[in-house]
Amino acid sequence: MAVRRDKPAKTEEDMKKDKNNKGDIFASCSFSSLGLHPTLCDQLRERMGFEVPTQVQAQSIPVILSGCHVLVNASTGTGKTIAYLAPVIHHLQNYNPRIQRNDGTFDVQVLIRRNEGYGETSLLLAYGAEKRGRFSNFAAGVHEILQKLLHRFHWIVPGYVMGGENRSKEKARLRKGISILVATPGRLLDHLKNTLSFLHSNLRWIIFDEADRILELGFGKEIEEILDLLGSRQQGSVIKDNAISSISKFERQNLLLSATLNDKVNHLAKISLENPVMIGLDDKRMQPISSLEHLGSFESDEDASERPFKISGPVADYNLPSQLNQRYVKVPCNSRPAVLLSILKHLFERETSQKIVVFFSTCDAVDFHYSLLSEFQFSTFSQPEAVLKQMFLKCKTLRLHGNMKQEDRTTAFQAFKTERLALLLSTDVAARGLDFLHVKCIIQYDSPGEATEYVHRVGRTARLGQKGDSLLFLQPIEMDYLHHLEKHGVSLTEYPLSKLLDSFPINGEKHRVKKFISIESHPWVVSLQKALEGFSAQPKMKSLAQKAFCSWVRAYTAHRGELKRIFMVKKLHLGHVAKSFALKEQPSLVSKSIQRQAKRKRDEKLKRQPKKRKVASKA
Repeated sequence: MAVRRDKPAKTEEDMKKDKNNKGDIFASCSFSSLGLHPTLCDQLRERMGFEVPTQVQAQSIPVILSGCHVLVNASTGTGKTIAYLAPVIHHLQNYNPRIQRNDGTFDVQVLIRRNEGYGETSLLLAYGAEKRGRFSNFAAGVHEILQKLLHRFHWIVPGYVMGGENRSKEKARLRKGISILVATPGRLLDHLKNTLSFLHSNLRWIIFDEADRILELGFGKEIEEILDLLGSRQQGSVIKDNAISSISKFERQNLLLSATLNDKVNHLAKISLENPVMIGLDDKRMQPISSLEHLGSFESDEDASERPFKISGPVADYNLPSQLNQRYVKVPCNSRPAVLLSILKHLFERETSQKIVVFFSTCDAVDFHYSLLSEFQFSTFSQPEAVLKQMFLKCKTLRLHGNMKQEDRTTAFQAFKTERLALLLSTDVAARGLDFLHVKCIIQYDSPGEATEYVHRVGRTARLGQKGDSLLFLQPIEMDYLHHLEKHGVSLTEYPLSKLLDSFPINGEKHRVKKFISIESHPWVVSLQKALEGFSAQPKMKSLAQKAFCSWVRAYTAHRGELKRIFMVKKLHLGHVAKSFALKEQPSLVSKSIQRQAKRKRDEKLKRQPKKRKVASKA
C-alpha cells in the first residue's frame, strides 16, 4: 500500500518568493481607486474573488475608462478579461435614466433603442475556429464572467453568437436585444450581413481579445469586413463619421488585447485603433504610442495611411509568469505512453487536490488516450489474478476537442472546473482564453509547434500569481525545438525522469537499476508498456489506436518553415510511433486496416442511399 508523504513546510525563503510573485501580479491599489462603481467593486470581490486588481487591470482600467483606444500586451493569466469588461460595465450601469428590463429577459435593448431613445452595445470579438465547426470555449468563458459581474446590474443583458450554435435562436436573441455581445468573427459577420433585426447603430466599444489567434485562424479578411460594416475602420488617423453613436453621441472606443505581438497584429492595430495607448510592452506603461518613437505612430499628413504601424523592439520574447516552472522530458517514441502514465500517476498520488491538462495534436489522439486512461487497470505484482488489478489513475478523466458535440464540450468544461482530482485531455481548443481554476500542471505530450502556441498552452497554469508547472515531451530527434524556444526567451530545464521511474515498485518491491540504463529498457517501463499493449489489443481500443496513429503522422507532417527541419517525418521510426499508441502491428498493416475501414464505411453509405428510379422515355 502506497504511503502518502506530507508536504514539507514552507521555508522563510519560499514565503518570500510567494510574496514577490504576488507582487509581480497584483497591484497595491484597490478597484475603487481606479474609478469603478462601488457595486461593481463588490461584484469583483464577491463573485470573482478579486480583493485587489492585477497589475494589468490597474494599468488598463483607468485608460479604458477615459475613452482612449488601447493596445494591451500582457501574458496569459494576468486578468486581461476583467481589465476590459469592468470599464464597459461601469459605463453602461452609469447611464441616467438607466437601461431597464421590460417584459422578458432580452426585450430591454430593442425596446430602449426604439422607444426610450438610447442604449449602447459592447461587442467582444472572441476567437473561434468556426471553419472547422468548433465551439468557441473562450467566448463561452467570457459570457460566463459577464453573467457573474452583471448579477447586480440585471438591466444590462449579455449574450453571444458563435459558430456551432443554432442561428435562428441567435437571431431571436438579437431581435430581443443584447447589451454586451460576445461573438466569434465568422458568425458575427453572418449576422451583420443577413440579420436585419441586429441593431448596432449605437455601438460604442469593439474589443478584440486574443487578437493574434483571431488572425492566425485566418479571419483577417472577415475582421476588415466587420470593421467596414461597423464603420470603425481607420482612414489614416480619422474614424469614419458613423463610428459615433447616433443617439448618445459617444465616440467609438476600440480595444485590442494580445499575449503575443506580430506583423498581423500590427496591421490590425493600424486599421482599428486611433492614437492608442500601449500597455505592457517592454515595461513602458500607459504611454501613448505617438510618444514612443521606436513604436511608430499615426500621423496626420497625407502619407500617414501609407506608413506601417510597427511595434519593433524585442517583441520576440514572450511574457511568461515568473512563478511558472518550465521543464522538458526526453523520451524515446516507443516509451511515450508508459512515461506519460508514470508521470501522471506520480503527480496524482503526490497531491490530494490536483488538476492537470494534457495537450495532444489531434482529436483522434485525445479520444484514444481518453479511453486508455479512463479504463486501464494494472497491478505491480506478477500474479494474473484480476482481483489484484486496480485503476492505474485514480482521478476524473475528461476530454475536450473540436469534433465533440457542443453539449459534451460544455459538460467537460464545467466538470473540470468543479472536480478536485481531474485530468483533462485536450487539443489546442483549450489552449486560449479558458480560465480553469487551480490547474497545477500543463503537459504538452505532442509538440505545440510555434512558440506562440507553447506560450498559450502553459498559460493555463500559474495564473494570477499562483505557482504552476509545465512539462514538454520531446523525442531525441526533436531536441532542437529547445533552441527554437530559446530564441523567444523561453528556457526549460530537464525533468528527472530516471529518478521517477526508479521510485515505482515491481512485484511489490522497488527495483534498483543501473545508473545509465536507457528509458525503453527500464524494468518498470517494459512492464507497463507490455500491459498497455495487451489492453489496447481489444477491438475497440485497437480501432481507436489505429485512427490516432494515422492522424498523428498526418499532423506531424503539417509543421512549416523552421519547424519542418525539426519535426521531420523521415527521421521517425514508424514502428516506434505505432508502439507509442500501444500497437503491436507493423505501420503498413495499420494503414491497410484504416483503408479497409474507410472503404467499408463508404460502401455502407452507398447502400443506405435510395436508388434512383429510371423513368421510361416516351416514344
